[in-house]
Amino acid sequence: MRDIDVSALLDGARFNAFHGRVLFWCALIIIFDGYDLVIYGVVLPSLMQAWDLSALQAGLLGSCALVGMMLGALFFGPLSDRIGRRKTIMTCVIMFSGFTAINGFARTPEEFAICRFLAGLGIGGVMPNVVALMNEYAPKKIRSTLVAIMFSGYSVGGMLSAGLGMAMMPNWGWSSVFFVAVIPLVLLPFLVRQLPESLNFLLRQGEVERAKVLLAKAAPDYVPSSNDRLNRATGQANKVAISQLFEDGRALNTVMLWVAFFCCLLMVYALSSWLPKLMNTAGYGLNSSLAFLLVLNFGAIFGAIGGGWLGDRIGLGRVLLGFFVTGALSLSLLALKSPLPVLYLLIGVAGACTIGTQILANACAVQFYPAHIRSTGLGWAMGIGRIGAIIGPLLGGALHAAQMPLQASFLAFALPGLVGAAAILMFIWHRPVQLLTPGVKPMESTSG
Repeated sequence: MRDIDVSALLDGARFNAFHGRVLFWCALIIIFDGYDLVIYGVVLPSLMQAWDLSALQAGLLGSCALVGMMLGALFFGPLSDRIGRRKTIMTCVIMFSGFTAINGFARTPEEFAICRFLAGLGIGGVMPNVVALMNEYAPKKIRSTLVAIMFSGYSVGGMLSAGLGMAMMPNWGWSSVFFVAVIPLVLLPFLVRQLPESLNFLLRQGEVERAKVLLAKAAPDYVPSSNDRLNRATGQANKVAISQLFEDGRALNTVMLWVAFFCCLLMVYALSSWLPKLMNTAGYGLNSSLAFLLVLNFGAIFGAIGGGWLGDRIGLGRVLLGFFVTGALSLSLLALKSPLPVLYLLIGVAGACTIGTQILANACAVQFYPAHIRSTGLGWAMGIGRIGAIIGPLLGGALHAAQMPLQASFLAFALPGLVGAAAILMFIWHRPVQLLTPGVKPMESTSG
């Protein structure tokens, strides 16, 4: 009988076609996840005009999906640790895709709000699960890079949303961009066949033969044998409790991650929801305003992939600290009157260091927590962070309703970046060997 260390095999595997398939499908899910989320910022100017919404009403409407996302992350993250990531991901895809498509038929703000809330449940639930699944199968040397590439699909989806909005809305109205969200439902049969289950979940359920087949695909050097005994990571417990996030010295780090997620998501959703409207009010046409949203998400792709590459070399903690500070600085500089090329550059940097920071924070969280509480840890971090996401559109609406100058809005959006930087600094200080130093294995729980 052979004792097989599953984590060691997955960590040391070379990137192959199996990893490529997991990356492709997870990234595709995140692309449409991002599309469905950013779409509100795209249609906001048209909605305010069509339904005669005040700025505060528009901010409240924008927060409906984010309330759903908070509850979805808190519910579906822990649920997947019990029923499996694959089933949870499929359920969430059906929810966010279906209700976003139905959203196009909404004729009142109340109908719109209900659809956005229900879609938000799926959007919030799917994110921690695809990140955790990609992190589990990714080879250790390029783990941060692969997770960042996958999650940059969020920005691709945001760009797609802005681009299609520019092309479709003048001819077919705001409803048309919501109907595009039906595509993931069409692709669902392929997703069911291609997306693997979590190895850790299969081993917890005693499905050893299925786990062996998947392990051989992820690490081709492994040749399954009927006598093999697959060993899970130490501390794997069959029951997952929220309290485990605070055990074994993780309490301060967990709280600091929650603060960082809160601050980052506040900046991300304040910008994503209000940037087109703010620029439109400043005198730019609708298509020009949507172009700023396009640049914001374009910059996020460079931030996520570049930050992931740096994270594999100097540690995600240092990269996150630098991104928070740079993001706050770029938003502060947007408060100054600048030529159009400089404005585009600053918005691109802001996208790289806000949306890009959130992508890297997701990777940081899944690498910090042990495998058996990974979805729970990321789900709760994203769920708590959604409180900031809910406040973001409301803050933008309040500033716009108060007729504050454009400069004041950007300064208000920059302040959370400094708080987030302080939280990450504490996170690094409390656990300096974790995530600060590349190649150091994340702390594993010894409980249960």
